[in-house]
Amino acid sequence: MTGIPVSDIQGLRPKLLNESLTITRVHYKILGMSWAGWVFDFYDLILFTFLLIPISKEYNFSNLQMSYVLGASLAATAIGGVIFGVLSDRFGRKPVLQWTILTYSIGTFLSGFAGSFWLLMVFRVLTGLGVGGEWGTGQTYIGETFPAKVRGRYCAMMQTGAPLGIALASIVGGLISPHIGWRACFFISLLPAVMVLFIRRHLPESDLWLLRKKATKKDPAKGSYKRNKTVQQFQELLSVENRKYFILGLVLAVFDMSAYWLTYSWMPGYLHAERHFTLTKSAFWILVTQTGGFLGYLIFGFVADRLGRRPAYSMYSVIMALGLVMVTIFWDVIVIYPLIILAFMFMVGFGTGMFGGFGSLFSELFPTSVRSTAMGSAFNLARGIQFFTPVIISIIAVKYGLGGGISLAALFALLTGAWIWTFPETRQKKLYSGD
Repeated sequence: MTGIPVSDIQGLRPKLLNESLTITRVHYKILGMSWAGWVFDFYDLILFTFLLIPISKEYNFSNLQMSYVLGASLAATAIGGVIFGVLSDRFGRKPVLQWTILTYSIGTFLSGFAGSFWLLMVFRVLTGLGVGGEWGTGQTYIGETFPAKVRGRYCAMMQTGAPLGIALASIVGGLISPHIGWRACFFISLLPAVMVLFIRRHLPESDLWLLRKKATKKDPAKGSYKRNKTVQQFQELLSVENRKYFILGLVLAVFDMSAYWLTYSWMPGYLHAERHFTLTKSAFWILVTQTGGFLGYLIFGFVADRLGRRPAYSMYSVIMALGLVMVTIFWDVIVIYPLIILAFMFMVGFGTGMFGGFGSLFSELFPTSVRSTAMGSAFNLARGIQFFTPVIISIIAVKYGLGGGISLAALFALLTGAWIWTFPETRQKKLYSGD
């Protein structure tokens, strides 16, 4: 019970949302908007991987040039994660969630006007900034408002937006783009911005954040609400109490992100160029992996709430690694069995469900004053490092093919499953306004 204010103990405040005995309509609204923001966040990021081919053909861009654009957008997510994480801890979860959605929607829309390599780069960087901010803000929102005993499953439910976003990108980029053109695909991606109106009108602010803000206004010596707020937030994040878990969390995210982006940054190109799939067939196979991903995320939360965060990560990492090895290194062995290949593609997607654990794990490791800063920074700095991933694969592909580069993801998946054991088990940890 360490860290609970006296006023909390005396019952002088209303019950927090995360202390509710049941899941209410307010909880579902927060989950729904955070989830929808993540769907279109990931859709905007992945859509570009499907439009790489038509864009490069129109402008005669090389694979390396397109890798730089994709890598730059991933690097921008790191900056966006840090910036919007700090803003979320300072101004609240609700307004910053709106800002991130507007940023990535506008960036994707403007990408349709790109007439040169550098303009395309600028607009994809803008998209990346918004993409980087949405995840940490949404996961913090959910982590602070849902009860401890079910936090893992609902944070993981938000993560199901990723495979649905990829599935939507597969449909728009793989099936619709040949008919409407790549520019129109970017233009219609402005539509998610209308979610901001619903968030503004119908969502409450995180009551845990509001209590923390109220407490720091009464006692400015606490928290990060005085001069040099940004500096102070990072000083607190890197303090003795938080530094260890921030570094451990960053390494965990780097391993998992590397596994993910080594897999997906060139997977459509791998199926199209080396396995001679049409764009339509490639899109269908990606949909298979995302069906696995959706179920993987959904089930991960229940596994993590029941068995713990650490066992869940380890189980999923092995599943992903096995699927990856089979669809790359051992492709020629199983190619005569299409259904077997699809099963392993499904396993690759299912294994990525371990991403469903980051929201609950980070919420349970850090205090309210820097929770979003820590979450957004660790997750998105790891994603920003993936600037090098598509470039590395394109270089390896010269000698070993795209499959050879993608197969490296299996190693990083296994590293993720091993590294999680450097953390304490945080299953069902309660969050208090005094944290």
